[in-house]
Amino acid sequence: MKVGARVLKTGVAIVLALFIAQTLNVPTPVFAGIAAVFAIQPSIYRSYLTILEQIQGNLIGAIIAVIFALLFGHQIVAIGMAAIIVISIMIKLKLEKAISLALVTVIAIMEIQGDDFLMFAVVRFGTVMIGVFAAFFVNLAFLPPRYEVKLFKNIYVLQDDIIRWTRLAVRQASEHTSTKMALTKLETRLSEVTTLYDFFKEERNYHRNKKFVKARKLVMYRQMILTTRKSLELLHRLHKHENELATLPDQFNLLIQTRLDSLLTYHEQLLLKFTGKLKPEHSKWTREEEYLRGNEVMEEFINQIILSRENIEEEEFSSYHLLYILSRILDYEENLEHLDTLIVSYRSYHSKEINIDLEQDFY
Repeated sequence: MKVGARVLKTGVAIVLALFIAQTLNVPTPVFAGIAAVFAIQPSIYRSYLTILEQIQGNLIGAIIAVIFALLFGHQIVAIGMAAIIVISIMIKLKLEKAISLALVTVIAIMEIQGDDFLMFAVVRFGTVMIGVFAAFFVNLAFLPPRYEVKLFKNIYVLQDDIIRWTRLAVRQASEHTSTKMALTKLETRLSEVTTLYDFFKEERNYHRNKKFVKARKLVMYRQMILTTRKSLELLHRLHKHENELATLPDQFNLLIQTRLDSLLTYHEQLLLKFTGKLKPEHSKWTREEEYLRGNEVMEEFINQIILSRENIEEEEFSSYHLLYILSRILDYEENLEHLDTLIVSYRSYHSKEINIDLEQDFY
């Protein structure tokens, strides 16, 4: 079983929160541990945003809890009413992420009974804040995760799988149900890649030069993800119209296969080029060849439509659905060329910016 950084940080944050609460002789230190669970975040920047939201949320929860307890007592119905008011206020202030912990504060305060209610309410609020700050300090103490390495690794592995399924689909070699299941999983993994991109984007650099390099990297990774999305859309089309592809004339089918094979190889080369394993100018021949191939495909497509309409005895293939596939191919090619331009520009101006972890983990 693999233990991730966030799992480890959560455990450490709980221990730290409970230790601080017990050291300060805080009654019911368990609330500090609960708060630490809600406050832990995958990055320092998100932890900073979270602590601001949690402070506001806990203040709102504590104030509403005290008001309702003084007005209506400690009845169960009063706690429910207070929770409803807190949720409404939090949604209005766009603090949805802090709702859970604010409700914990409400329950922790309103279940107190006795003459020293206000004093205990302040203590409970402080106990919850101990857990929030403990989680924040754990995020600061731990080395930030290498989101760039994770991001590129996920893009690389995802694209490799998409390329494999596309080559099978264009040859009508994949089983329909298996492809459908694979497409669902690929969509989920693409969403995970987008989340990793957001984490990488949130990482802060404090040197001006690093900020400029980071900005260019963000543009490249965004285009990588977009190009991967276009390749996945193409695979969806190949899967959806596999019956139409099977009825195409052999010569035209072979042209599409050859073109897609070239584009997929081009995509593989771009990922190698990004890591510096391929010369920046190496794939220029690919673009020129693809341009000529594109003309051949479109001319053959037009010819086949004309022939199918002239020959009444032969069944006309679905040019309408095939046009969707060809448009996806052209869209995919345009994004590949744009990605190539971005990578060449980056490698030309920042050739010394080498990510050692990226080099060691992949090639």
